[in-house]
Amino acid sequence: MASVTASTTPLTPRASKPGISGEAVSVGDGLLEKQAIAAGAAPPHTGSLARRMMLIAAGWISILLLLGGFALDRTLAGLVTRQFDDQLNYVLTAMIGSAEIGPEGEVYFNRLLGDQRFLEPNSGHYWQISGDGHDVYPSRSLWDRTLEVHDVGNDFQPYYYDSKQFHNEPLRVVERTIMLPESNTKWHFVVAADRQGLNAQIAQFRWILVWSFAVLGIGLLLMATMQIFYGLSPLRRVRLAIARIRTAGANRVTDPLPLEVQPMVEELNALLAHSEKQAEEARTHAGNLAHALKTPLTVLTNAASAHAPDLDHTVLREAAVMRRQVDHHLARARAAGRRSVGFARANVLDSAVAVQRAVSRLYPDVRFDIDGSKNSEVAIERQDLDEIFGNLIENAAKYGGGSVFVTVDAEPEKRLCRVWIEDDGVGIPSKDRKSIFARGARLDTEKPGTGLGLAIVSDVVHIYGGNVSLHESEDLGGLLVQLDLPRAGN
Repeated sequence: MASVTASTTPLTPRASKPGISGEAVSVGDGLLEKQAIAAGAAPPHTGSLARRMMLIAAGWISILLLLGGFALDRTLAGLVTRQFDDQLNYVLTAMIGSAEIGPEGEVYFNRLLGDQRFLEPNSGHYWQISGDGHDVYPSRSLWDRTLEVHDVGNDFQPYYYDSKQFHNEPLRVVERTIMLPESNTKWHFVVAADRQGLNAQIAQFRWILVWSFAVLGIGLLLMATMQIFYGLSPLRRVRLAIARIRTAGANRVTDPLPLEVQPMVEELNALLAHSEKQAEEARTHAGNLAHALKTPLTVLTNAASAHAPDLDHTVLREAAVMRRQVDHHLARARAAGRRSVGFARANVLDSAVAVQRAVSRLYPDVRFDIDGSKNSEVAIERQDLDEIFGNLIENAAKYGGGSVFVTVDAEPEKRLCRVWIEDDGVGIPSKDRKSIFARGARLDTEKPGTGLGLAIVSDVVHIYGGNVSLHESEDLGGLLVQLDLPRAGN
């Protein structure tokens, strides 16, 4: 009895076989079909998209209006205040230009100031001149009061500030220190004015800013609402189109939609087309199964009606035929169902080793050799991959001469994962390599079999978007089955 070996150590795969003799017949289109994600249970919603957009719009509008209003308020308040300060500085300059030193060192004006408000007591407009060692020289509007002087240094520049030294009369003050000709005294010139009028102007334009920005904010929110309603209207049209598919029998979304929504509609139409294809495949499978069972049932009916003496043998034979047909169509249905779920992944070497162990029990005299990458994975369910290898490896053991070689990922640079299954049998003639994949096709009728193994392999591989082709083995001289299977994504 020959020893059974299964080498699973990753070795360098056998070289590509560009010189394979005979006609290579490829079954399947060889292209990776796009796997659609089946619709599962509807997830809980995360809230209204329109409300989310409105909250974002309202938040940004509020922030921008507040920042803009604050900046505009500071700008206008500073502008009005500077104008008020310029008026005070004008009076201060006129005072300095009119001031002279008297015989006793006192200060006086060589001409009167023209503003009558400085002559009316408590008029809200005041000036004052003071110096060390000299009496204060105030305006008549101060009456019996004096202005506090802030010694701001010797820079001789105007100094502006607010003062609350008079009860219920906030003041805006400009002060400047001057050295007059023929005098060694530092004279402090001070001009003050009631800033209630200034505060009233600031309060007035602030009120205008508040209501105008409020109107602007409401207008922007209304515009955002209209924009959201109009912008999301295509989604409502998509919902109505889907409802028509469910209720009116439409099979596609054909409404003209914006470019941003069109990709989603195209994916939806692709999903509908995929579903239609699956439904059509299911109807085809059902029709094929019904057609395949019709003949055995007719044979059984005729045998039973004629009271045939070999009825029991006829029942067993036709029941076996029906069982094979049912198994064949169930394998196709299972593969199609699993592929539609997506995200399938199976290790090629693990599947091949597991199948080899099972087949070696049926064919203990056959020598098995499995070689290739341990890490190669394909986008096929493990159960379907086992069924593919089970049919091919068992056929190689059954019809070969005693040796079976399996090479996993024979050409790693290929887009598809290439697997070679070789035997040392007589092979299959080139003219028969196409017809052998038909249901029930058998070249060796002396050995037991159903003729459905290669048909099942072809169907399952095609469903997953792969290829299967037959060649002549250069190493063993028998048949080489080449599988091109879609690699699993990372």
